[in-house]
Amino acid sequence: MSKFGKVAVMFGGSSAEREISLNSGQAVLAGLQAAGVDAHPFDPAERPLAQLQQEGFDRVFVVLHGRGGEDGTLQGALDHMGLPYTGSGVLGCALAMDKIRTKMLWAGMGLPTAAFEVARQETFQADQVGAMLARLGGKVMVKPANEGSSIGMAIADTESQLQQAIEAALEYDRQILIERFIDGPEYTVSILGEQALPAIEMQTDNQFYDYQAKYQSTATRYLCPCDLSEGEEQQLRALALDAFKAVGASGWGRVDVMRSADGEWQLLEVNTVPGMTQTSLVPKAAQATGLDFQALVVAILAQTLG
Repeated sequence: MSKFGKVAVMFGGSSAEREISLNSGQAVLAGLQAAGVDAHPFDPAERPLAQLQQEGFDRVFVVLHGRGGEDGTLQGALDHMGLPYTGSGVLGCALAMDKIRTKMLWAGMGLPTAAFEVARQETFQADQVGAMLARLGGKVMVKPANEGSSIGMAIADTESQLQQAIEAALEYDRQILIERFIDGPEYTVSILGEQALPAIEMQTDNQFYDYQAKYQSTATRYLCPCDLSEGEEQQLRALALDAFKAVGASGWGRVDVMRSADGEWQLLEVNTVPGMTQTSLVPKAAQATGLDFQALVVAILAQTLG
């Protein structure tokens, strides 16, 4: 694997998703090394980026989740340094990281996504929540605009719950997405290059697919293949690919979608640096196509060759 040169696997960082990134990064590092790639760990919370050039790295495999790694910041720095890297560029990362602007873009393009409103730290007032809740059907999902891994998310169906949920979410972000609650199953579609991989349905006994269901529970169920007809599966994959490209994302990533009670798809968000442990969703989808973890990380890295 000398064609890749010296590879920095970038993980850790200082976002709220640091611990998850450490797990993903260690798995990617082990996979690349097992494939014979000259890969080395690099935690930007502990080392300055300038050391990438000083130590002769040729390219970067980005496994930094959350702010600083998934929002275009790192990508801009690597562009400036002239170092190729995995995944989306500055625009795709910045847009996808911002759930509010992603939904604005999708809505403007006519792609299906649930109705929503925005609470901003500088203008939010508690007396707004009643009207907001009524406009969104009486039950909502509250999400910090720029956090991942379900951090800061909550369901609300009363004025007091909504006020508390918004105030809690404002601890993580200055802008909060309040989205009409979708009562239906959740799916995710992984993207690899120009291909949408088989959809996965996530089933949990929790109120929703939250942090605990994602990373701590042993009871969460992942269905791949899921119980969609061939036509429904193809429709979902095509929608995910359109949603991914709409925000300028490229290379690899994941699109999260729900299906409402009336059978309509509703786009949730795009992840440009999704989880990459052996049991994460992208590796599960790749495995369904016959691509094991080692082959997957090499395929992602190969996209940096241009």
